[in-house]
Amino acid sequence: MIEIKLCGLKEPTHLKAAYNLGVKYVGFVFFENSKRFLNNETAKSLISHTHPNIIKVGLVVNPNDVLLKSISDLGLDMIQLHGSESVSRVKEIRSKFNFSLIKAIGVNDKNDLNQIKSYSEVVDQILIDAKPSSVSSLPGGNGVKFDWKILKNKTWRFPWFLAGGLNEKNVTKALMITKAKKVDLSSGVEDSSGRKCISKITSFVKKIRQYEDSLNAR
Repeated sequence: MIEIKLCGLKEPTHLKAAYNLGVKYVGFVFFENSKRFLNNETAKSLISHTHPNIIKVGLVVNPNDVLLKSISDLGLDMIQLHGSESVSRVKEIRSKFNFSLIKAIGVNDKNDLNQIKSYSEVVDQILIDAKPSSVSSLPGGNGVKFDWKILKNKTWRFPWFLAGGLNEKNVTKALMITKAKKVDLSSGVEDSSGRKCISKITSFVKKIRQYEDSLNAR
């Protein structure tokens, strides 16, 4: 079954919907420049109301140890490093904090894939996202996709997520090209105001399950 990660959640009703739809991971954003940012108090409340069977991920960008320590007792299961953290910094974080780690890698062409191997050796999972433009203030969650064909026929032994501009209209094509087993989404299930939309989340999950059914029927 394709595992789904829903990132940037801010409301208890959306967490409940995620569980009811079989979403595997939910993400909470600790990056102040993001409209999805949560302070620690709000995040702790949301996490405490999240079903224990859902993996709770904290998204951070180039975090210092003070930030990591401050979120270490909120009930998170994993940390997603979504900045320009070096391999050595990732190793340092792993040695200091008791978190499973996801490292986001921004890609635009095949050359950007070269860095994945070194990171895969120091984290638990990789997340492949669209590389942000030079003028973007956000490292991810921009609703921008990349050319999925650069992942065609790529087979890695480590677990990885496909991210970057996924929505109910394009996820089937993305899965057909990349054969991804995990997907991450955020902006693709938001309404015009930037608020998560339960009907869009539901439609997205339905598209994935329909894709899986079509594979099983072959």
